Amino acid sequence: MSIGIRPFYFPTTVAIVDDSPDFLANLSLNLDPMLAFRIFNSPAQTLASLTGEHASTPGPERFFSVYQHREEHSFDHHVIDLNVARIHREVFNDKRFERYSVVVVDYDMPEIGGLEFCRRIEHSPVRKVLLTGKADEKVAVQAFNEGIINRFVLKQDPDATALLQETIREMQEEYFQGIERMMEDALNIGPLHFLRDPFFAELFRKICADLKIVEFYLCTSPDGILLLDGEGAITLLLVCNDEAMRMHYEVAFDNAAPAALLDELIKGNVVPYFWRSRGLYSLEYFDWRSYVHPAQDCNGLQRYRYALVKDARGLLLPPVFSYHDYLKQLDENGREGFSA
Repeated sequence: MSIGIRPFYFPTTVAIVDDSPDFLANLSLNLDPMLAFRIFNSPAQTLASLTGEHASTPGPERFFSVYQHREEHSFDHHVIDLNVARIHREVFNDKRFERYSVVVVDYDMPEIGGLEFCRRIEHSPVRKVLLTGKADEKVAVQAFNEGIINRFVLKQDPDATALLQETIREMQEEYFQGIERMMEDALNIGPLHFLRDPFFAELFRKICADLKIVEFYLCTSPDGILLLDGEGAITLLLVCNDEAMRMHYEVAFDNAAPAALLDELIKGNVVPYFWRSRGLYSLEYFDWRSYVHPAQDCNGLQRYRYALVKDARGLLLPPVFSYHDYLKQLDENGREGFSA
């Protein structure tokens, strides 16, 4: 079953390797300025970069751990635990954008040929795009059919740059789809129904477009999604289905909440964000009105109340390194990974 909204997404970096500095310089001038990329004229140096620290920072592996019950004495039985609470904390990883998701490599290079290059990273999740000439198109098709590469683009195509940019976007989507498949089973059995609701997914895409969101992260307690635009401005999308709203009401009722708050909750007029107590009401919220937000409705496979919160207190403490900060850093430090 496909997840309508993936659990997280952030921009990643593209490695482009070609032994022609002139080609790389010309391509750099024509690529989308919002695309994070580094260029290399050395296949060996690119391989070192792809298999180095940037290739493993950050990765979905950090969200998983092996859970073993204390009474379990053998090592032949274990459960893989997905720690959802760790997902939104990835926003504090300043190196998240450095992770390579796509490599674009020239077919004909004297040091290491493009196909040999791709064979050396065969088991890497990085998506592989081959740049080739017209004469080598049959070889590229065969490499694609054998799974050595994921796509190829002909250099002589008059629309080569536009085709390459579209291919890169598609390959970055595929990269995150691979991560999504790792997490899908764990998320399917949880209470986060809105992730799998196509109607809510459509609303989510509109919200992201309106707010110019470039990265997002699933969060829990309360349930929702942390949204960031290119400048690092943060919005928390709070989401409650009917079951969650009933739970909020019952906890508030059991804690002798004011009648006005109980009335707002039972009517579904507000979405609460009691961030000091993991999302649920407690007696400390005597000024409860500053912790609830006007609810908007989304009628999908379930009924959801949602709210957009600009002040995501409780989830954020350290400053966030933004995507625009990273692009500026790339430009200031130089995108070239040239060998001497």
